[in-house]
Amino acid sequence: MILIRRALLALVAALALVSCATPTAPNLPPIVFVHGNGDSAALWMTTIWRFESNGWPRDRLIALNLPYPLARDDDGKPQEGRTSADEQMRNLAAEVTRVRQITGASQVVLVGNSRGGNAIRAYIQNGGGVDTVSHAILGGTPNHGVWSSAAFRPGNEFNGAGPFLSALNAPKGANGDEATPGVAWLTIRSDNNDKFAQPDGVWIGAKGTATNVTFEGPALKGATNVVLPGRDHRETSYHAEAFAQTYRFITGRDPATTAITLESRVVLDGVVTSTGPGGPTNLPLPGALVEVYATDAATGERRGAPLIRTTVGADGRWGPLATDANTPLEFVVSAAGYAIHHVYRSPFPRSSNVVHLRPERLSPADRSAAAVVTFVRPRGYFGLPRDQIVFNDQNPAPGIPPGVAGVASSRIALSDAASRTVVGDYRSGAIAERVVGRSWPAADNHLVTLELHY
Repeated sequence: MILIRRALLALVAALALVSCATPTAPNLPPIVFVHGNGDSAALWMTTIWRFESNGWPRDRLIALNLPYPLARDDDGKPQEGRTSADEQMRNLAAEVTRVRQITGASQVVLVGNSRGGNAIRAYIQNGGGVDTVSHAILGGTPNHGVWSSAAFRPGNEFNGAGPFLSALNAPKGANGDEATPGVAWLTIRSDNNDKFAQPDGVWIGAKGTATNVTFEGPALKGATNVVLPGRDHRETSYHAEAFAQTYRFITGRDPATTAITLESRVVLDGVVTSTGPGGPTNLPLPGALVEVYATDAATGERRGAPLIRTTVGADGRWGPLATDANTPLEFVVSAAGYAIHHVYRSPFPRSSNVVHLRPERLSPADRSAAAVVTFVRPRGYFGLPRDQIVFNDQNPAPGIPPGVAGVASSRIALSDAASRTVVGDYRSGAIAERVVGRSWPAADNHLVTLELHY
């Protein structure tokens, strides 16, 4: 059960406050959210919920699902299933054009996490975005690189000494700013807990080697630069504190609430996407079968027949599904070449059209286990001792090192193939979420994920 949701019930009255404190809908600009390296639009779900809870129109909150989201090893060399920085920028430019056309807005707000900020900066500096973007917010974007060296992957998009970032950071205007003039810029970074802004190369597989990057790497000269102490790489975009900074920068006022207000009727939809030789594609996976079940909050067992059972078409969409804010769910995706993937989620407090599903495959090591279950936190990393992470009665959950928060999943292999309840508990500050699922036999090609919202 999500303990934080209990407190949210008391915030229903905040909706009346929101209607008074927020400008009318026609005056609110459309916001385009741009995800990071290897990620998907689904990561913006909770941020979108927070904007909606403050009166922002749902149709003006657009999360872009970029195709082939992983960067190339060398930005200038084609690589199967990967994109260049220029391709990312062009995809973003096309989306901005589309959003301006459907909303009638002359300008949009761009909000990016990590690599998404690279596309935003490139579009504003080189793609005409200086005329179409009013505000740009970059959370955890490695603006000066994850490393900066002419000797290590010199052509990589994330090399601060490489051609891509060197061009973006070239001095501009009378003050020699790094941020392109004409747009209001905000960067949000951690103090020292961002795995990709570390002086040591441990998180890029080079422990003991200097990255030539500091904790201040995501900051930009010419931008408003904000520090969120203790937050990790993803939390600089997806945490409630990051939302508050973003909302304030766009509107000039504090949000009425950073909580997520509940909807009595919840409608869910999303896309089933594939994984290719180069990694995730974010492209539709036609022919995938999706079943969604209501589950028991204490045991993870199914409560009756599937709420929906559908084979997705060319667009990959599996919904819509009408449910409520009290029912935990099990999503089951079956597709040729993949494991039968069971994804357990705690109740969804609000509707969302970015409940994207990305089936996985069993590894050879997985097949030797009776059952395999993964506990994941997509919108942040697990950090010790900052967080309490209990998985299958193991505290802390296995595979999470202490120190800088840099691991988003914990994986266990069970020796018993019999179906059993498996629980993941996560607590950090005001966040408390519990996901309950069931184990399924790996011998029958089943794989299980317990996925956190927060």
